[in-house]
Amino acid sequence: MRLILCALFFLTTAAFAAPAEDELERLIKERGLVTQITDQLSQQISNQLGGPLQSARNTFGGRASELVIQAMGLLGVPYKRGGTSEEKGFDCSGFVRHMFEKSVGLVLPRRAEEQAKVTEEINRSDLKPGDLVFFNTMKRTFSHVGIYVGDGKFIHAPRPGKSVRVDDMREAYWQKRFNGARRVQSDKLQADPSPNS
Repeated sequence: MRLILCALFFLTTAAFAAPAEDELERLIKERGLVTQITDQLSQQISNQLGGPLQSARNTFGGRASELVIQAMGLLGVPYKRGGTSEEKGFDCSGFVRHMFEKSVGLVLPRRAEEQAKVTEEINRSDLKPGDLVFFNTMKRTFSHVGIYVGDGKFIHAPRPGKSVRVDDMREAYWQKRFNGARRVQSDKLQADPSPNS
């Protein structure tokens, strides 16, 4: 995957950096490597995220679907402790807060445990795309949060050195640390006066 991204970066920067084609760029074009790289990347994204995206579109629709789809657009944004922006990065609760403000126009509290307090507890079996999932990753309740995307998966900003990604709640690590599921109720939250949805 890293090789594919490096190749795409090279191709886009090469087009602006030098007016004339160099040998490597010509070779890549002649052999159809751009198409192969693009097809490979599309297939990898589809394999990893096809189920959750389809689940969000089919099962929930509307605003929750939009939230999940927009969240998927931030895959790869780096983790940053205390981070709340696409440009600088996110921590787990900053990512969740940003997504709800951006796509739904609701302002959630800043910290994961505060987000848990203002949302409605639901059973794990009732999870729908757009619900919040909480984990005990720091030996305290509700120390990590993510957004459920469907098919047993959630999107989150995991930890320093990593980036926004999708993980499976059924993996042993997450199962052992699962702390609860919550649903955001718009009547209990402040609406953003200027939603970007």
